[in-house]
Amino acid sequence: MAGNIGDRIKNLLRLAAQQDASDLHLAVGRYPTLRIDGKLIPLSQESILLTEDTKAMADFFMDDLRKKEFTAQGQVDFAYNFEDRVRFRTNVFYQQGHVGIVMRVINNQIRTLQDLNVPTNVYEFANFSQGLFLVTGPVGHGKSTTLAALMDHINHNKEHHVVTIEDPIEYLYTPDRCIINQREIGEDTHDFAAALRAALREDTNVILIGELRDLETISTAITAAETGHLIFATLHTNDASQTVDRIIDTFPAHQQNQVRSQLANVLLGVLSQRLLPRIDGGRVPAIEIMIKNHAIENLIREDKTYQIDTVIDTSQKDGMISLDKSLSILIKQGIITLDHAMTYAKNREYLRMLIGRGDELHIEN
Repeated sequence: MAGNIGDRIKNLLRLAAQQDASDLHLAVGRYPTLRIDGKLIPLSQESILLTEDTKAMADFFMDDLRKKEFTAQGQVDFAYNFEDRVRFRTNVFYQQGHVGIVMRVINNQIRTLQDLNVPTNVYEFANFSQGLFLVTGPVGHGKSTTLAALMDHINHNKEHHVVTIEDPIEYLYTPDRCIINQREIGEDTHDFAAALRAALREDTNVILIGELRDLETISTAITAAETGHLIFATLHTNDASQTVDRIIDTFPAHQQNQVRSQLANVLLGVLSQRLLPRIDGGRVPAIEIMIKNHAIENLIREDKTYQIDTVIDTSQKDGMISLDKSLSILIKQGIITLDHAMTYAKNREYLRMLIGRGDELHIEN
């Protein structure tokens, strides 16, 4: 195995890129497996992976620093650049005493919002001089890709200093009209909060935070948005109202009223997305867009976030759209199936009403 480990890995990574896979899974006792259009596809032409196989593969990917972190922590995240063509966000971990590896494919080419089927009015958030814009949704549903499209738009259309703080760095930007500095957790800085505090002293206009993970990072991000910086970040929440609640609930109870007021002032909008299988192959996003207006601002400040969904649903003329409305459009356009839409619907009966077919619709179990 040791003699051909490099060739075997290269073949698997090439195949992942050629097949337009989103992920490559390497697990003991299983065939190497690709995730394509959301489905796991075992590569049965390959041999089943043994304990020594995944161990050798992990050793191939990791330098001494990563190996030390892996030994100490039991898992490690890093980016792997394959032949300067494709990058892989890589996680190596222990499971039941064996080494497992999952590699997320990151295409070098940054796509536009049009390419991604994300409404282009989202570009408008790049025109603000300060504030906070969040992209949310489950893991693996394209949040980083959408943010990359926004950063690339800024890069080609604004004269800004942009700092990204990522774990690990995913998309690489070629500076055009912007100065872009990309910092990786563990390599360039200790943690998100420290890097974010430093960015405030670096004459920065735009800051991309890979993920709002903890109280200190969230608090500093809100402060940065208040003090003249345009902040973009991701959060693992399902929709706009849950996003607001999650941020506020991160803080101690005695601070929450103050944070509501701050967030009401600085939050520009929330985009929540889900990637669904297309009927003709590939995946397409269903989108919820909340754009802060006076109604939204007052609901946040008055702790009435449960009413945000109603405002979104009745404000389509202002560029907002609910997830169920987005799903209904994709169904009517023949892009996705009803069964897949129902998997992600927030209100199944409301979705039935939107597509106008009522009880005759059949949902597969």
